[in-house]
Amino acid sequence: MPLSGFAFAGDTLDRADAIRDDAEALARLWPSARVMVLDDEGRALTHADGALQAVEGASLGGGPGASLFLGLRDGVAWFAAHARHHALDALGWRDLRRAAATWPAFESGVFAMARALLHWQSSTRFCSACGGDITFRRAGYTAHCTQCGKDHYPRVDPAVIVAVSDGERLLLGRQASWPARRYSVVAGFVEPGETLEQTVAREVLEETQVRVRACRYLGSQPWPFPGALMLGFCADAEPDAPQVDGELEDARWFTFDEIDAALAREGDDGEGLLLSPTLSIARALIEHWHAGMHARRGSVPAGTGR
Repeated sequence: MPLSGFAFAGDTLDRADAIRDDAEALARLWPSARVMVLDDEGRALTHADGALQAVEGASLGGGPGASLFLGLRDGVAWFAAHARHHALDALGWRDLRRAAATWPAFESGVFAMARALLHWQSSTRFCSACGGDITFRRAGYTAHCTQCGKDHYPRVDPAVIVAVSDGERLLLGRQASWPARRYSVVAGFVEPGETLEQTVAREVLEETQVRVRACRYLGSQPWPFPGALMLGFCADAEPDAPQVDGELEDARWFTFDEIDAALAREGDDGEGLLLSPTLSIARALIEHWHAGMHARRGSVPAGTGR
């Protein structure tokens, strides 16, 4: 059963790579384009009711300028721009997590793309090879060093995220900074020279001392906080007693009944286990394990049709 239900992985743009170097084509598209405007905190411009306010290029005037070309949808171009480049009467601003919970999947997906790319631009001020000044080319996708000529590209950090089971229970951990009683699946970044399968085994062992026997890829989610790609796995493991050494505050095995009750619970009632929010692939992995266990038991998953 494929993973589903999480943010930033649905309907998206035609990225139209072929016209990123075509200044004339981008200028022709600009007047009817939709422009997503972000502020210094990575929040998007909204109407008073919190809905996306994608400004038309014609109302902003001029041409694309420093705006970043995101792609096309039904022949209409989408751009991302920083608020500092335009004089706007802002009715409101919305952060990406709130947008993912309320906006249509397409809009929140474009927001995720815009936020990640603009964050990369804002953090790429100088050439990492020689320290020279950089200028952005190809509609914002290439940072070119004016001193040594090296090109830099948007960074994406691959990370594994894994639902680990001993056949009957699900392994979850929590960080000290999380809300009380919230637990989630194990995750960690891929290191140089590692396969994804090796990363799964290493991260689970490092964080919990649980030994993974085998794992299987299930799906992925771009995670623009600020620029990761979460690669989702399920894994079979030994029933080792979890132990933590500082990266996690706690890790433990949870029974099917405990996960079932947490999924059935609406909001935080002050009691019981809290799981990852529904916008994340972490929640989808938990629900995938839960559904598989239900199938083994021959019962109907809790929350079906929610």
